[in-house]
Amino acid sequence: MEFPHSIGLLYSAFTAFLGFEVNEGEYKVMGMAPYGQPRFAEKIWKLVHQNSDGSFSLDMEYFCFHRSAERMFNGRFTGLFGSPRPAELPFFTESTSFPEYLGQRPTNYQELCRANQNYADIAASIQFVTEELLVNIAKNLQKQTGLKRLCTAGGVALNSVANTRILLESGFQEIYIQPAAGDSGGALGAALWAHNSLLGHARVFCMEHAYWGAGYSGSQIGEFIRTNDIAHVLCESEDSLLEEVVRRLVEGKVVGWFQGRSEWGPRALGNRSILGDPRNADMKDIVNSKIKFREPFRPFAPAVLKESANEFFCLEKAESQYPLSFMLYVVPVRSDRQSTLPAVTHIDGSARVQTVSREQNLLFYSLIERFGQATGVPVLLNTSFNLRGEPIVNTPSEAYSTFLRSELDCLAMCPFILDKKI
Repeated sequence: MEFPHSIGLLYSAFTAFLGFEVNEGEYKVMGMAPYGQPRFAEKIWKLVHQNSDGSFSLDMEYFCFHRSAERMFNGRFTGLFGSPRPAELPFFTESTSFPEYLGQRPTNYQELCRANQNYADIAASIQFVTEELLVNIAKNLQKQTGLKRLCTAGGVALNSVANTRILLESGFQEIYIQPAAGDSGGALGAALWAHNSLLGHARVFCMEHAYWGAGYSGSQIGEFIRTNDIAHVLCESEDSLLEEVVRRLVEGKVVGWFQGRSEWGPRALGNRSILGDPRNADMKDIVNSKIKFREPFRPFAPAVLKESANEFFCLEKAESQYPLSFMLYVVPVRSDRQSTLPAVTHIDGSARVQTVSREQNLLFYSLIERFGQATGVPVLLNTSFNLRGEPIVNTPSEAYSTFLRSELDCLAMCPFILDKKI
């Protein structure tokens, strides 16, 4: 397929229509979709034609991204779907209720609920059509090749809901998606191309984890703490650190977790994470209101021990699915476990799961394991360590700044623990 016929650009047009930033807010559309019904799908099929061989084409009469750097869609588009959602409009519907941290309930609450429900239905519709397009491509590819393993890349490969449908419906048994599948992954591709094609090295590398960024030793973190005269607790052993952090999590505190090398890609996978107790039904609102300052419709992810994943989530053979390690599948939470994990169960009963193994991240694994021993639930709420509109923290200084500017209760920068009140 060649430009301008692109599933990513089709999805981005709706990202812009729904009031989010193109190439940044697509995951917000995916999070909004479960609050709606795909009742606009028939209209979206006017914009894109799907062929029996898996190919597709956009009707460019509805778009202007191919000739404009500022606009994705035109008047014919809005003629189908109505006025775009104002970016400043808070999102809430009857199903989300009105979160207290948004302030006082507006006098036109019901009117805004109806408007937001309409936008949620549009989000559900473009998500559905995107999934149908991708599954059709994958089905045809599997039929043509007879192969059982599939690699995907590109920003659309970060659509975790669609990835699960591809796995379940396409005929492929295993999928590989590298964790920086979007445009930033071009840097990795260039490096591998040079390594393999120019230098002639054998193609033996498999990216089994995402921890390729900067790392800081305990002595470097200690130097930062001492230089800035920061009150802290020094844990004499890893066991002591885990015990102290788990105690705080069980007490309902929200912990900034900083250890090892930073993650490659858009997901925090246990080295630059904000952690909470997934059993606490209020934890989602607590993290949103005190730390993330983000939209109430966006779900938080569970990080679970790989061997315990099938106990809580509906996906067989979790141990062989690489995308689970990179938080790139959305799967159902088992019905008898949804009440156990209210803080990480989305409105449709799903969760964007991250499985954690000893081999990939021993310290984070040990933390979840220790939390499981204390609570019977080897799962943690895991979201990226950043404030809204900022990148994920990388350095000790950035972690400490975010700690001060939010209502995080605790910052664990191994082997140090910083509390707001000591």
